[in-house]
Amino acid sequence: MASNGIKRKALENGAGPAIKKKVGHWSLGLKASMDDPELQVEKDEKIVIIKDKYPKAKHHYLVLPHESIASLKKLTSEHLPLLRHIEMKGRELIKSLHSDVKFRYGYHAIPSMSHIHMHVISQDFNSARLKTKQHWNSFTTDYFIDSQDIIKMIEEDGKFLTDTSKHADLLKKDLKCHCCDQKFTTMPKLKQHILIHDK
Repeated sequence: MASNGIKRKALENGAGPAIKKKVGHWSLGLKASMDDPELQVEKDEKIVIIKDKYPKAKHHYLVLPHESIASLKKLTSEHLPLLRHIEMKGRELIKSLHSDVKFRYGYHAIPSMSHIHMHVISQDFNSARLKTKQHWNSFTTDYFIDSQDIIKMIEEDGKFLTDTSKHADLLKKDLKCHCCDQKFTTMPKLKQHILIHDK
């Protein structure tokens, strides 16, 4: 029977099952996704566009800069050309789809994932991955900040300003249709309702 030392040596030399490397906390997963060829849609010297791994609508993409920027709070006026480029690339992607579906381009005020990323998301919200009130409210309330508003804030104030407690409370708001403002008590009822707008 092989000792632990021999087993370890065999594994290091490629024999036996592969040892998975720890990738760190899940919130850092965007860095790995940027390099995943199955998720990549497009890239240039400044950005990478990937498909969202857990899409909350029929069309859901993320535009991420190569430059390491942990959060919106790290943005300064020096990032304005990059922010404009990020939005431009997102809009170019949707134009290339020749889709007549409405899209929004923006950022979560308090993103769950580290590394800034702009969401490019169709407004049908027809996805099995959209399951909770927090998911819904993160895209249909002021928790989702349009790219143009972020750019304007950085232009005028030189930084991203937010009231964290106010934005956190938005995730707890009652469910409401983003098209007609009808209110709902459960996600299944809301999701059934929004299908009438997806025509």
